[in-house]
Amino acid sequence: MIRTPLRPLARVLHARETGENPDLIERENRRLRLEAQRDQARSRAEMRLLAVALLFAGALVVLGARMGLLAATEPMELARGAPEDISSARADIVDRQGRVLATNVATHALYAETRRMIEPARAAQELARIFPDIDADRMTERFTDPNRRFIWLRSLLSPEQMQAVHDIGDPGLLFAPREMRLYPNGRMGAHVLGGASFGQQGVRAAEVIGVAGTELYFEDRLRAPDMLDQPLQLSLDLTVQAAVTEVLEGGKRMLNAHGATAVLMDVQTGEVISLVSLPDFDPNDRPLPPTEGEPADSPLFNRAAQGYYELGSVMKAFAVAQALDEGTVTPATMIDTRGPLTWGRFRIRDFRNYGPELSVKDVMVKSSNIGTARIMQPIGAERQQDFLRKIGLLDPMPLELSEARRARPLLPDRWSELSVMTISYGHGMSTSPLALAAGYATLVNGGRKIAPTLLKQDQVQPGAQIISQRTSDQMKLMLHQVVQEGTASFARIPGYPVGGKTGSADKPGPRGGYMDDAVLATFASVFPSHAPRFALVVTLDEPVDTTGPEPRRTAGWTAVPVSAEIIRRVGPLLGLRPVSLDVANARFEQGH
Repeated sequence: MIRTPLRPLARVLHARETGENPDLIERENRRLRLEAQRDQARSRAEMRLLAVALLFAGALVVLGARMGLLAATEPMELARGAPEDISSARADIVDRQGRVLATNVATHALYAETRRMIEPARAAQELARIFPDIDADRMTERFTDPNRRFIWLRSLLSPEQMQAVHDIGDPGLLFAPREMRLYPNGRMGAHVLGGASFGQQGVRAAEVIGVAGTELYFEDRLRAPDMLDQPLQLSLDLTVQAAVTEVLEGGKRMLNAHGATAVLMDVQTGEVISLVSLPDFDPNDRPLPPTEGEPADSPLFNRAAQGYYELGSVMKAFAVAQALDEGTVTPATMIDTRGPLTWGRFRIRDFRNYGPELSVKDVMVKSSNIGTARIMQPIGAERQQDFLRKIGLLDPMPLELSEARRARPLLPDRWSELSVMTISYGHGMSTSPLALAAGYATLVNGGRKIAPTLLKQDQVQPGAQIISQRTSDQMKLMLHQVVQEGTASFARIPGYPVGGKTGSADKPGPRGGYMDDAVLATFASVFPSHAPRFALVVTLDEPVDTTGPEPRRTAGWTAVPVSAEIIRRVGPLLGLRPVSLDVANARFEQGH
C-alpha cells in the first residue's frame, strides 16, 4: 500500500517561494486522510450489516417455510416400529338379510411416553386400580427405566377406561386412535366369522387383520380399497342361527353331551343357512389356541367343518343310493340279513335280530348293518370309492373357511372288501357333518352335486349329475319312511314332514380302539320330505338320555329329538308353510 506523505517536499518548496505557510499543507493532507479512513470504515460496516441482514433474512425464510410445512401436515409422534401409513379400514360382513355380523368401530389404545411423565409412581398406582392385571411396582420400574421412552399399555380401551385414565392427568399417558372389529351379536356365528386382531400398529392407526373363519378367508376382499363400502354378504340367516344355537345348547345340556354341532343347508343352492359348533366363543374376546390336550376340546375347534368323524349309519343312505342308481337292487329287492356276517376273523352284527331277510327299503328303515354290507359287496371297492368321491366325501370341503380347507377325511390305507362293507354302514372312514349335509342335499335335490357355500347365492348351483332323478325320488321316499316307520320316529313334527337317517357310531379312543359307552349320535335329515328344500345334520358328542330306566345313547333318543325341535323352530323362519302328513304321503304316491 502506497501512503501519500503529509508534507510533500515539492509542495513545501513551492509554498516557501510563494510565501504560503507549509503547515497548512500538512493539516489539509491529514484532514483528507482521516476522511478517507472514515469512508472506508463506514463502507466496511455497511457491508457487514448487509451480510448479517441477508443471513437473518435467509434464516427467517427457512424457518417460515419449515413452520408452514409442519402446519400443513399431521404432527409426527412416536411409533412402535411400524410405518404410519397403516390402513385399518375393513368392509362390513352382513347376513343374507343385510343384518350386520361384523363391523369396525372407533376406539383408542393407551401408551406412555416416559420422558413426559411427571409422577410415574402415582400413574402406575392409578393404572393398577383401573386395570387389575397391572402390577403397580413392576409398572413403576418400567416407567422409570432410563432406557425406555415408549411403552404400549393397552391395545383397546372402553370409554369408561379411557375417561378414568384421562382423570389421572399425567401428560405422559397418551391415547392412540384405533378402529377395532366389533361383532354385535356376540357368539352368534362365531365359527363362521372366526375373528380379527391387530397386525402392524402405530400411534395413529392399527392394522385390522382376520385370524380365522371368513375374516381370514376373505382377507383381501375385506381390505380392498375399492370394496370397503360394499359389505360381504354371507348365506347365514341371523334369526335362524340364533334359534338353532338356542335349541342345540339346550339339547347339549340336557343330554350331557361333550360337544354338539348343527349344519342347515339349502339343498338347491348349497347355501349354509346356519352353522353352529359347541362349545363356542365370543369373537370379540377370542381365546388363545390350546397348547396342550386335544384340539377338539377347544371352543375354537369347528366341529362342523374341521371335525371328521365315523358317523355311523347315516352313511347307509349313500350305499343304498349307489346300488339303486347302478341297478343292482330295487327298493323291493330282498337282502339276506342272517348274522353275524363273517369276514375272516371279523363279525358284522345288527343292533337286533331283523330276521333272515329284509327288503332294501327295510334295510334303510331298520338300519341293518348286515343288509347294507351285503348290498355293497357286489359293487366293490373301486366303484364305491368312485361314487363317494363324486359325491364329495373323500376330499376336503371347498367351503369359504380357512379351517375347512386344511381338514381332510381319514380313509383306510387299504380299501379291502372288509372296508367296502364297514364303510357302507359308517365305520372305517371319517367325514364331517358339513360334508354329510352336502351329500344328503345331493341325494334329494334330483341328484345334482352340491358344493356348500357361505356366500349368498342368487340361483341354483349347476352341479354335476351324480344320481338320476328316479334314484333321488326313491331316496326321498325311503328317508321319509325311516321317520314314519323306523329309527327316527321322534322326528315326526306336525306340519313339517321330515325324512332322515340316524347314525350312532362308537367313539374312537385316544389310544386306538373304541371307547365303552361313548357314541357320536347323528341325525341327517331333509325337510319337507316330499319336496326337500333344506338339509339338517345334527351331531352330539357322547350324549346320554337319562329320562328312562336305563341310559340311552343312540341317535334315535338323542340327536333326533334335538333335530325335531330345531326344524319345528326354524320352519316358520324359513318361510315354510305347514303341510299335513296326508298331503305329503299323497304327493309321494303321485310321484311313484
